[in-house]
Amino acid sequence: MPSPDTIQVTVNDQPLEIAEGSSIAALLNTLDIRPNAIAVEINHKLIPGDQHTSTIVQANDRLEVVTLVGGG
Repeated sequence: MPSPDTIQVTVNDQPLEIAEGSSIAALLNTLDIRPNAIAVEINHKLIPGDQHTSTIVQANDRLEVVTLVGGG
Protein backbone atom coordinates (compact mmCIF):
# COMPACT_ATOMS: atom_id res chain seq x y z
CA MET A 1 0.00 0.00 0.00
CA PRO A 2 1.40 3.43 -0.91
CA SER A 3 2.52 5.72 1.89
CA PRO A 4 0.47 8.91 2.46
CA ASP A 5 2.74 11.05 0.24
CA THR A 6 2.90 8.60 -2.66
CA ILE A 7 0.55 7.23 -5.27
CA GLN A 8 0.44 3.98 -7.22
CA VAL A 9 0.66 4.12 -11.02
CA THR A 10 1.47 1.65 -13.77
CA VAL A 11 4.33 2.34 -16.18
CA ASN A 12 4.71 0.00 -19.15
CA ASP A 13 2.59 -2.61 -17.34
CA GLN A 14 4.74 -2.42 -14.18
CA PRO A 15 3.33 -1.09 -10.88
CA LEU A 16 5.26 1.87 -9.51
CA GLU A 17 4.94 4.02 -6.41
CA ILE A 18 5.79 7.71 -7.02
CA ALA A 19 5.57 10.95 -5.09
CA GLU A 20 2.14 12.52 -5.11
CA GLY A 21 2.08 15.59 -7.39
CA SER A 22 4.79 14.27 -9.73
CA SER A 23 4.81 15.55 -13.28
CA ILE A 24 5.61 13.37 -16.27
CA ALA A 25 9.01 15.10 -16.43
CA ALA A 26 9.71 14.25 -12.78
CA LEU A 27 8.66 10.64 -13.34
CA LEU A 28 10.95 10.33 -16.37
CA ASN A 29 13.79 11.78 -14.29
CA THR A 30 13.09 9.28 -11.49
CA LEU A 31 13.20 6.44 -14.01
CA ASP A 32 16.41 7.89 -15.54
CA ILE A 33 14.74 8.20 -18.95
CA ARG A 34 15.97 11.00 -21.19
CA PRO A 35 13.01 13.07 -22.39
CA ASN A 36 14.18 13.41 -26.00
CA ALA A 37 13.03 10.85 -28.55
CA ILE A 38 10.26 9.34 -26.41
CA ALA A 39 6.48 9.36 -26.47
CA VAL A 40 4.34 9.24 -23.32
CA GLU A 41 0.71 8.19 -23.09
CA ILE A 42 -1.44 8.46 -19.99
CA ASN A 43 -4.54 6.28 -20.08
CA HIS A 44 -4.18 5.88 -23.88
CA LYS A 45 -3.89 9.65 -24.49
CA LEU A 46 -0.66 10.94 -26.04
CA ILE A 47 0.84 13.79 -24.01
CA PRO A 48 2.96 16.19 -26.11
CA GLY A 49 6.53 16.71 -24.92
CA ASP A 50 5.92 20.38 -24.19
CA GLN A 51 3.31 19.32 -21.61
CA HIS A 52 5.47 16.84 -19.67
CA THR A 53 6.45 19.44 -17.06
CA SER A 54 2.91 20.68 -16.51
CA THR A 55 1.04 17.35 -16.65
CA ILE A 56 0.64 15.84 -13.17
CA VAL A 57 0.37 12.07 -12.89
CA GLN A 58 -2.67 10.92 -10.91
CA ALA A 59 -3.19 7.84 -8.75
CA ASN A 60 -3.94 4.70 -10.78
CA ASP A 61 -2.90 6.30 -14.09
CA ARG A 62 -1.57 3.88 -16.69
CA LEU A 63 1.44 5.27 -18.53
CA GLU A 64 3.19 3.96 -21.60
CA VAL A 65 6.68 5.33 -22.28
CA VAL A 66 7.96 4.44 -25.74
CA THR A 67 11.39 5.20 -27.16
CA LEU A 68 11.27 6.47 -30.73
CA VAL A 69 13.78 4.92 -33.10
CA GLY A 70 14.68 6.40 -36.45
CA GLY A 71 15.99 4.49 -39.40
CA GLY A 72 16.18 4.45 -43.08
